[in-house]
Amino acid sequence: MSMANPSQRSPGYSSSVNPAYPDMSSPQPDRSPIPPPPTSSVPPRFPPPMLQQDQTLSPSIKTPNLQSPANGVKTGSPISHLSTPPGPPVFTSPVRPAAVPFRTSPATPQPVALSSVSSLPTSSPPHFLNGSAELQHQVPDATEETTPAEESSCVLFSAHKVLKQKKQANVPCLGFGALVSPGREVSPGPQIIQRDPHRCHNCGAYANLYCKILLGSGQWQCVICRNLNGSEGEYVAPSKEELRNFPELSSAIVEFVQTGNQRPSYVPVSDSRTSAPIILVIDECLDEPHLQHLQSSLHAFVESIPPTTRIGIILYGRTVSVYDYSEDSIASADVLPGDKSPTQESLKALLYGAGVYLSPMHASKQVAHDIFSSLRPYRMNVPEASRDRCLGVAVEVALAIIQGPSAEMSRGVVKRAGGNSRIIVCAGGPNTYGPGSVPHSFSHPNYPHMEKTALKWMELLGREAHRNSTVVDILCAGTCPVRVPVLQPLAKASGGVMVLHDDFGEAFGVNLQRASTRAAGSHGFLEIRCSDDILVTQVVGPGEEAHVDTHETFKNDAALSVQMLSVEETQSFAVSMENKRDIKSDNVFFQFAIQFSNVYQADISRVITVRLSTVDSVSAYLGSVQDEVAAVLIAKRTLLRAKIFSEAVNMRVTVDERIKDIALKFGSQVPKSKVYRFPKELSALSEFLFHLRRGPLLGSIIGHEDERSVLRNLFLNASFDLSVRMVAPRCLMHRAGGTFEELPAYDLAMQSDTAVVLDHGTDVFIWLGAELAADEGRSASALAACRTLAEELTEFRFPAPRILAFKEGSSQARYFVSRLIPAHKDPPYEQEARFPQLRTLTTEQRTKLKSSFIFFDDPSFCEWIRSLRVVPPEPS
Repeated sequence: MSMANPSQRSPGYSSSVNPAYPDMSSPQPDRSPIPPPPTSSVPPRFPPPMLQQDQTLSPSIKTPNLQSPANGVKTGSPISHLSTPPGPPVFTSPVRPAAVPFRTSPATPQPVALSSVSSLPTSSPPHFLNGSAELQHQVPDATEETTPAEESSCVLFSAHKVLKQKKQANVPCLGFGALVSPGREVSPGPQIIQRDPHRCHNCGAYANLYCKILLGSGQWQCVICRNLNGSEGEYVAPSKEELRNFPELSSAIVEFVQTGNQRPSYVPVSDSRTSAPIILVIDECLDEPHLQHLQSSLHAFVESIPPTTRIGIILYGRTVSVYDYSEDSIASADVLPGDKSPTQESLKALLYGAGVYLSPMHASKQVAHDIFSSLRPYRMNVPEASRDRCLGVAVEVALAIIQGPSAEMSRGVVKRAGGNSRIIVCAGGPNTYGPGSVPHSFSHPNYPHMEKTALKWMELLGREAHRNSTVVDILCAGTCPVRVPVLQPLAKASGGVMVLHDDFGEAFGVNLQRASTRAAGSHGFLEIRCSDDILVTQVVGPGEEAHVDTHETFKNDAALSVQMLSVEETQSFAVSMENKRDIKSDNVFFQFAIQFSNVYQADISRVITVRLSTVDSVSAYLGSVQDEVAAVLIAKRTLLRAKIFSEAVNMRVTVDERIKDIALKFGSQVPKSKVYRFPKELSALSEFLFHLRRGPLLGSIIGHEDERSVLRNLFLNASFDLSVRMVAPRCLMHRAGGTFEELPAYDLAMQSDTAVVLDHGTDVFIWLGAELAADEGRSASALAACRTLAEELTEFRFPAPRILAFKEGSSQARYFVSRLIPAHKDPPYEQEARFPQLRTLTTEQRTKLKSSFIFFDDPSFCEWIRSLRVVPPEPS
């Protein structure tokens, strides 16, 4: 979902005149950092910004003194130790995990500081006027101290400062914004408040730690619109220290929780987060090899899920088979035709019959195993792409089973499970039969029209699933094209994901498990409120614009509201912002309110308030830019306009133009020349943009348009952790003793006596140098350590990446080489400046490394920058 908002925000804020209560003090945040709250997403609502929709813990890694610019880490991290590698996933790899501990320095980007000593100084309290009379009872005037940053991984800003001048701030080549991850879980969690929040009567913003409080009356001033609000005496206190007992006045992140559900006629099924059912919708048109892999994955899936989880099993081909758990001695199924949507009569007969189609695994695990064991390969002599598959009808039947006969319960009481129900489609080919299908062959004379009809039907089915709090994930595997454009709208409109796999083996099985267990809240809304000087111009992410009229409650609520399709940790929203005018104040404020129902049936309002200082100095602003966040925001805005391959090629040119514009606007002119140098403060950003240009998102690494389309849709909705890795890979070299050294993602890392792990988000590659591979003992040990590291890096990532291991010189090694910056043609001084590890090699090793490269035409990073008539930045 993307939303652009060129218009000005509707007038909803009181005037920006700085009136005055000299003694109104702002409670300071505690010095201990507050954990970021989980994130949840919601559709945008008022100032028609245009919503366009279109992780993990680092293992122990030894970080060199010079951090890789590609990772955007500007300071060294303390080294920690993992005593043992994590347990392997259900699919044990052929390589045993290494028993050596890893030294680690997390390379996660610095979370956006909500207030910070270095970059977010606290301003002195502003003065406010209440009409003509000044308030008398005020907090004693005290010099505000600057406190350590309360960081939130749920909200990451592209810079920790905001430029005051509109002309400088609104330069489009760099832009300003934030990544909001509404469903992100944080540990320890945010402070919980079990009462109604105090909200501004004018704009609807929540009371927070930056508000000015009048101790005598308990009145508080909204940081967004400056309106003075009452607190019903709750904030009356003898001193401002007493106010710190209120979590919302001492923490940047809080959660207001209502456990009594307010929706009428609503009966929670149970408090278990696993009460929401999961229905597997399985393609029965598979050949023997694919079926064997799928059966292994399904058996492992049943063993991995909690015993209270209710599971349903549906097979589809030319018909839909709904398996019945009431038969415990034989695999039994009720069969429905697949050529048309099920009739009410057929569904009623199914739902009111004697069959049991959803059952908790503690009661029916063996029956599920028997059902999976009974599956048989496709027997007819028909090509994979031409087999009849009624995927759409199967999903319709699955939705009906999840809803059950409950809608006709007496007195209109409807039972619903906690969180979102889930339908997981296991597909090996396209939907070619029944509603939402396309012809077997692209050469069909009416194919374009039938595809358009199928797209619309699938989107409507996805919306129907969303209305019934059901997410549809589509996990595809095999070599048969699944016609991604037809299936994608079903997953997208329901809040689910579509993932392609090479086969139904390990990566598919891990994703099947992670798809079923990832926490998903429902009924999510995201509200964004900013200081009146700031305008939200665009939101990209998994949601839709929400039209919510709150003016009966709040006189001038100018919040941008987004209805989230689901509330999951794996998602984020990219929010672009601009200055409406020159900013006069020393700080600007941002508040993100995420409202959703969690899996325990509690109504949650998670509120995150951020204060950023404003500056006149461009260099101070550039110094506060967070390269990784800025790169992801730029990449999401760019990918939004790259729906097909030809558009992706055009977007590469816009990346080139962006580099030139940044150098012109923020760089310095080379003496006696018309050429500009790219600003050193943004050195890492330039490398991120180079990776974006030539990597799988915009480059030519991926050959098939289906793969590119799935990757693009995944990226536009992905969490920050996954997004940043999809833009630029992370390179880790195996060292003696089982440690890993993080290096820039350059081809100079391909040293024959080492092993290298390259994490590119949806793929992780393990490269073994030829010299190392020749030593069987050393290579086995290195491979085991690399495999363990790869599993540790991606332990909580969804979708789980494929992990490929290969030797130097093999055909698969091209996957690895094509994702590294080709620097082997650069002069030695430039190589050493950008890849300092070279200095540790002997002359003989460097000669051997140089001779190992095969010449090809791809420009290096420095050659690319110079081709744009820009001087490369100094390494950061």
